[in-house]
Parts: sequence; structure tokens; C-alpha cells
Amino acid sequence: MSGTYIELSESSLARFRNQGGFHMLGSDRTKLETEADFERARKVAKELDLDGLVFIGGFDTNTNAMYAAENFKVHNVKTNVVSVPSTIDGDLRNEQLQTSIGFDTVTKVYAELIANLGYDAYSAKKSYHFCRLMGRHASHVALEVALQTRPNMCLLGEEVRRRMLTLAEITSEIADLICERAAVDKNYGVLVVPEGLIEFIPDVNDLLKELNELLAKGHNDRSTIVPELSESARATFSALPDSFGTQLLFERDPHGNVQLSRIEVERLLMETVKKEQL
Repeated sequence: MSGTYIELSESSLARFRNQGGFHMLGSDRTKLETEADFERARKVAKELDLDGLVFIGGFDTNTNAMYAAENFKVHNVKTNVVSVPSTIDGDLRNEQLQTSIGFDTVTKVYAELIANLGYDAYSAKKSYHFCRLMGRHASHVALEVALQTRPNMCLLGEEVRRRMLTLAEITSEIADLICERAAVDKNYGVLVVPEGLIEFIPDVNDLLKELNELLAKGHNDRSTIVPELSESARATFSALPDSFGTQLLFERDPHGNVQLSRIEVERLLMETVKKEQL
């Protein structure tokens, strides 16, 4: 969009050889939304005399590519637009696209790590590992890793939403599992959860919606936010561990969403299960 570019050469590519190269390309969250955005895109494409423009990414990136292609065609810009589906979430697929770049790699890497934790738990026989995997709107990564490694429990956001499970009910199910295993002298195990789980839990998701609105209005302190919450949302917030409540108040991303990479949902479950068993 700004017209900043570098020319690739054999020497500049040499240090990225056999390493995938995505860390060389970097990442960007820019969206093509306004006519001014499209005008800048057309201007840069013409100034650089681009024959082609390649978009690599997930939903937002492919949406940008579609809009850019349509806009370039309408304005007779010669630049051809190519979109390469690439998202580890595994949720960008249809009858023409079996899977996207990244899903196979990340699930194999995660599966190896989870399997190692499983061996560690079985060897030590004294601890549970709560593992948070990537996946905001879809739990495909967690599901595939669970199919490969067979953890003692795998929580899928879609199943939580289908069953309308509250945080208290999820906590009880985990606690029951731990108690059942303890009854047969198995005080160890592995649990897998997707990072987006909290957005699938009805009571927590309702709380997030209210927090998002209050933060957007400029409220940024617990003392001013809590009194503005509805009675049900306030009860949910009060039941959360203090550290997790603080995480829910972290600054949102540019699109107003919770930055899930900074939310320790696995620690939340560890804390609530611990409290349940006291």
C-alpha cells in the first residue's frame, strides 16, 4: 500500500533457503476497505508496473485478494492477482481446496510436542499438562492433534457451543475426569484446548461482548468497568481468577477483538479445576 518493496536476489534468499521463508515475508493486517485504499493499491501497482500481485494468507488476506482483483479489473489495471490460501487453522477449504498451507505442518509439530508431554506425564505419574493450541474460530488444529496423540481430554469450541456448556460445567467435567483417573491410581494426564475456547463458552462470551463495548467507549480500568457490567456478566467476571480477569481487559487488536495469544485459557481451567477440587 505504501509502495515500499525490495528486489529479491540469490544472495538475499540464501539465508532463508530450506527454512520455509514465511519469516522473510513477514505479516501484515492491512485491509482493503475504502475507495482510498483501492486507489492507493491501483496507484502502487501502476507505478511499479506490476504484472502480478500474490496474496498469501487466510480469510482476511483472500478477501483482500478478491476485492483487489475485482477492483483492478473494473479500472483496467493490468496487474494479475493470485491468492495462495495459507492458514494453520485449517478452516479455509471447499470443494476446490482440500487444505491450506500450514495446517499439516503445525499439527505435526504440535503432535510431537503433545506426545512428548504424554510420555513425560506417564513417566512421572504425578502431573497434568493443560496444553493450549492455536485456533480462534475453529478447533481443527486441536482436533487433528488429538486424533494423532489421543490425550485424556480434548475440548473443542464447536462442541462446547453445541452443548451450551458454561465455564462451571466445563470445570466439573475436567474435575470428574481427574477424580475418575485418581480412583484407579492414575494421577497424571494431558488435556488439549484451542486458544479460542473462551469465545465459545456462552457466559464468558457474553462477558467479552460487554467488555469490548466498554473498552471501545474508553473504559480501561477494572474499577470503572465492573459497575457497568450487567448482573450476569458481573457474576461471571467475579468468578474468574484475578489474573485472568486482568487478561480480559488487555488492549484489543485493531479490529476490536480479544488478543487470544495473550489469554491463558489453559491457566484459567487449571485454576478453576483446582478450586473445584478443594
